[in-house]
Amino acid sequence: MPRHDTWSRSDFSAIFPAGMPARMPGTGPLRRSRQHGGIRKLRANRDLTPPCRRNTIPPHTTRKFVGKAENIMIADLTKHRFGLNYTPARAWWYCWNDFSADAIARDLDTIAELGADHIRIMLVWPYFQPNPKAVSEAHLDRLDALMRLARDRGIDVCVTLFVGWLSGYSFQPPFQNNKTFYDLAESRVPQELYLARVAERMKGHKNFLGIDLGNELNCCWSSDRLETADTWSRHMLALAEKLLPDAVHVNGADHNPWFMPATFSPGQLAKSQKVLTLHCWPFFTDALRRGGGDCFHPRSLRLIESMAALARSYAGDPRKPVWVQEFGMSEEWTDPVNIPRFLEDTTLGGIRAGVNWFTWWSSHDLDRRYEFASLEYSLGLITQDQKIKPAGYAFKEIAEAYRGREVAIPCAIGIPAPPEVFDMDHTWEWLDHWLDQSGPCLAISSLVSG
Repeated sequence: MPRHDTWSRSDFSAIFPAGMPARMPGTGPLRRSRQHGGIRKLRANRDLTPPCRRNTIPPHTTRKFVGKAENIMIADLTKHRFGLNYTPARAWWYCWNDFSADAIARDLDTIAELGADHIRIMLVWPYFQPNPKAVSEAHLDRLDALMRLARDRGIDVCVTLFVGWLSGYSFQPPFQNNKTFYDLAESRVPQELYLARVAERMKGHKNFLGIDLGNELNCCWSSDRLETADTWSRHMLALAEKLLPDAVHVNGADHNPWFMPATFSPGQLAKSQKVLTLHCWPFFTDALRRGGGDCFHPRSLRLIESMAALARSYAGDPRKPVWVQEFGMSEEWTDPVNIPRFLEDTTLGGIRAGVNWFTWWSSHDLDRRYEFASLEYSLGLITQDQKIKPAGYAFKEIAEAYRGREVAIPCAIGIPAPPEVFDMDHTWEWLDHWLDQSGPCLAISSLVSG
């Protein structure tokens, strides 16, 4: 999640026009039906395909996700996957230092109940590598234990490596000079050691999905030397591929590099990875403010669709796979009753737009005994005591309906060239134009291939 360490509560009120409540009450006939006990069901025969292209995709099939035997091929980007950014209910990610396998098992039981086929986890870098020449065996053992627990529940795991930025806090190893993070000549030796030691452990886990170089690296280690950061990213992705072939390795930058110059260039992010990774937050991208504070405004509700088009434009490939690695909605940004509908509608829009994988932020609500920015506490689909929230049931229904189905690519319109002027306002002009041209219903073609 992008930086918000300097915000005050008054910053949130600035989003909403005068006279509009910060928490908008649900309106219309569908809102009440979204509450727990009355969530609208995704019927097995519900068809997202426009009338002009009906019957190009077989009817929905729902299957229970049980064990690795039914799992999707790890590197198969032609099929839909649905997962969660895992947030441990007990001890947050401080759990690496206060490890309880039983507590993690309880979390993963509920995550499996939701139908998630993968999770994204955070290795807090200074915990795992306290010294430039040493990686903690104890922490690697705990990582092994988590991988086994996930495997036993049929859950694949994306391992996020250089985690210095997480939920508003910065975690930086004492030996890493922030100004030289992307300077391979200065920093590569300890960084490569860390990657190699984690890779060594991951070779033994069949549910290993891939390495994410870091959680929004540009939030913790920003740079105005885009070429240097791009070179670092390409080098580390190549090393991960060499050490762990047949996995999906990515650089999970936040939204900023797609909107303005921000550490990594959009062209490098688009062309150097097997899959485009996007963090589609209505608040942080400014979609919510630009839509008058309404999470159902097209700028927010269809943000996944428009950002996928933007990233594919930079890739020069309208069929390139897209992984929405982070998306979510805080109760500070809308009435809680709206969140199930937002999750459902924005995800279904992404499916129509040919987005491949979806990973909601996050699995569990945060423990309020810990201090975080207030928006962070309500982002989960599961409560601290393992109760599934209404949005969690919406997630479950979509995951069960679409997991493993072939991805279909929209063909109604072409994708224009990237914005000529690379800044926030001109990028939003591009996104708005795409939304206007694409309309709410996209024609569907065949699966992603070749």
